[in-house]
Amino acid sequence: MLTEPIAVTLLVVEALEALDVPYFIGGSLASAVYGVVRATMDVDLVADLHMDHVKSFVSMLGDAFYVDADVMCDAIRRRSSFNMIHLESMFKVDVFIRRARSFDKAQFDRRVPHSLVDEPRRLVYFASVEDTVLAKLEWYRLGDEVSDRQWGDVQNVLKVQGEVLDLQYLRRWAAELGVSDLLERAMGEAGEAGAS
Repeated sequence: MLTEPIAVTLLVVEALEALDVPYFIGGSLASAVYGVVRATMDVDLVADLHMDHVKSFVSMLGDAFYVDADVMCDAIRRRSSFNMIHLESMFKVDVFIRRARSFDKAQFDRRVPHSLVDEPRRLVYFASVEDTVLAKLEWYRLGDEVSDRQWGDVQNVLKVQGEVLDLQYLRRWAAELGVSDLLERAMGEAGEAGAS
């Protein structure tokens, strides 16, 4: 995996951990861990940030990143997202504020530690493999189902992780998120057993 995105991601993760903010990595970095590695221009994090974290978070990262405290506060109020740019590499970190949906709670309950760096070993939280698939399917649908990258990420995760997937969990939340048709199509295309 590319070292610069990982180094930048660790800077943000370490700040979140120092503030005791629950988080997990999702998006393309998670799908690379579970599927096939590909170059990515950003990393997606979901974090349970609150207003009382903003000042310290900006202070901890402000020298290395362009981050706007007002934009952060607005994202926290609206439970949306904000981004940060690592100044040296121009690598972007998108931070999504934890929402109040049942699915978001389930994602936090099921986040799993994975090694992001082997020497020295550094464990960070990732979305579970099933939640990575579900979130990608939801983004694919919200993006009018045109993103070959999102669909390709889903396919690769399903192909690599097919034997270990919790299909009951996947189907339950796919129905809740309105992406059951996409899940069944993706499993069929990936050649998963039980796609029918």
